Amino acid sequence: MRKKDWLFAIWTAAVLVMALPPLVDLLRTRWLSEYYSHILLIPLVSAYMIFRRRREMFRGTASAHPLGIAAVAAGVGLYVAGRLFGGELDVQASLTTLGALLFWCGSYLLLYGKSGSRRAFFPLAFLLFTVPIPALIIEKIIAVLVVGSAYMTRLLFLVLGVPFVQEGPVFRLPGFAIEVAQECSGIRSSLALFITTVLAGQIFLKRFWRQALLALAVLPVALFKNAIRIVTLYLLSYFVDMRIIMGGFLHRSGGFIFFGLGLFVLGSLLWLLKQGESRNLGLEVVPNASKDK
Repeated sequence: MRKKDWLFAIWTAAVLVMALPPLVDLLRTRWLSEYYSHILLIPLVSAYMIFRRRREMFRGTASAHPLGIAAVAAGVGLYVAGRLFGGELDVQASLTTLGALLFWCGSYLLLYGKSGSRRAFFPLAFLLFTVPIPALIIEKIIAVLVVGSAYMTRLLFLVLGVPFVQEGPVFRLPGFAIEVAQECSGIRSSLALFITTVLAGQIFLKRFWRQALLALAVLPVALFKNAIRIVTLYLLSYFVDMRIIMGGFLHRSGGFIFFGLGLFVLGSLLWLLKQGESRNLGLEVVPNASKDK
């Protein structure tokens, strides 16, 4: 290892010391930790990608890269602000983690310059998922998911011909009423779908606009699978057994089934985008081949 490699390793250890304590405290908080269980897996995925791209990422020469200097300065500022003025634990963890991450990325640019930064962009940017979303913002996202899920549920009831009266998130149906509550928002599964989709787009798709389209599709797919779950629970409870919605397995722990449905829909979209990309690449090759002849 070269001197700058050792220096980068030391800075990496320093970043871990900076970022880990607030994150550990956050994950120990019971009512908050359920929103951040994915954080433990993100560094492992990024570490694997960095290992696979290490030859391209770490062959550059040191330079006073302007973005590197700006990122280091911003990282130090955010970290200090988080430690001194962070307030709530989730806000403090967000600021300190983002500050440590910016400091680390800036250090990379200063030590290795631009030569490997293109290959390093996604593994480093993917680490943004380790930054905890403050609870206040999560509550806003949950509110959007609840409204969207209620709207999608309404559409499904109309399509199926189920009579109902809707009062906001409450549906008064034959037999009983159901409410699209915060627990029905699917915030954790939606976030898991988004992270999985971003990673899959990077691996399987070459065009950025196709990757972006796949990522944007997560919201309607998440709302659709939430509505499917709500309607399924109602129909099974009404026609089969009321205990299903009164605490049955499908209500309490059956989220993974509908998560699989979301994965299937997004996987199908990924396949279609991949097929379209392959056809476009084939069309680009044909004129060159004919020209050579």
